[in-house]
Amino acid sequence: MATKVPVFNSDCSSLLAKYLSQQVFSQLEDKVTTSGYTFKQAINSGLVNQDSGVGVYAGDAESYTMFAPLFDPIIADYHNFNPHDSHQSNLHFDELFGLNPDPTGKYILSTRIRVGRNIADMPLGPALSRQQRRTIELQLAKTLTGLSGELSGNYYSLGNIDAETRKQLIADHFLFKAGDRFLDAVGLNRDWPEGRGIFHNLEKTFLVWVNEEDQLRIISMQPGGDIKAVFSRLVKAVNEIEVSVPFLFDQRLGYLTSCPTNLGTALRASVHIRLPKLGDDLITFKAITDHHQLQIRGTSGEHSVSEGGVFDISNKRRLGVTEVECVQDLYDGVVELIEREQELAINVDLKK
Repeated sequence: MATKVPVFNSDCSSLLAKYLSQQVFSQLEDKVTTSGYTFKQAINSGLVNQDSGVGVYAGDAESYTMFAPLFDPIIADYHNFNPHDSHQSNLHFDELFGLNPDPTGKYILSTRIRVGRNIADMPLGPALSRQQRRTIELQLAKTLTGLSGELSGNYYSLGNIDAETRKQLIADHFLFKAGDRFLDAVGLNRDWPEGRGIFHNLEKTFLVWVNEEDQLRIISMQPGGDIKAVFSRLVKAVNEIEVSVPFLFDQRLGYLTSCPTNLGTALRASVHIRLPKLGDDLITFKAITDHHQLQIRGTSGEHSVSEGGVFDISNKRRLGVTEVECVQDLYDGVVELIEREQELAINVDLKK
């Protein structure tokens, strides 16, 4: 007798709940990938945390093909990307159009662009063994400490950080903690903090998290709004790291990540920007960000609120578009947001 499909709460609106039919569940419930990752592991986070937006995680590249009857409709829904579409990468930062959109620094406080990457021929984080995670950390620590020029810096293994260094990493907002309940339910917190670490360059404009949600979270950042400078540094770092560490890439889905929301470019380009007038006109604010495929967050991340009229603005599209297109979305949107903020400020002054 077939096992019945799991029951979701009446208020659950996750993509897992939307697409996990009895037929799909019966087809996949006993499937196991060659790295030992089961279908039940893939859906566990969404079952335990029914307030999930998506609710599934891949344990390896094979998850995206073996569990395709569930994963494909979720990916299509989230990314507007169909099973017959293909992803193209473009990391030519010189193709990004536009100068610093805020050269005086009146609006943009900081710019940050990151990508997630995983290592070819290794499972993704949810299916990594303890030894595999250790091996990855050793490999990446060697690669990262071998970087030169503006990328040169220091690597810190989370299990061996002294108190003074830990205090400084916290002050710099570089130190990451054990994953949240969504990641915990899929096994990404196993053996914490063993096999995890942080690298940053001497100028603190380039940062890598090792074995957090994905095996590499590569980050370029700096104060102000020079988006192109931040993007070019990121591209330089990604290219140099990949010489020693080949990344997991799929011709259809792009760079593979444990969470399907990060597939494709696995890129998030964002600015912290001060827009107090637009913050009081959310209809106009959202119309502009929607037009440029951007999302609005508070300065503390998803589900947080704005403080002092400062917002986190970032690209929404990741799969089926190139890295240059993602960053161009941010640039074009920021230009229009600043123009509208200036218009609103002038209107307020005229009314006085």
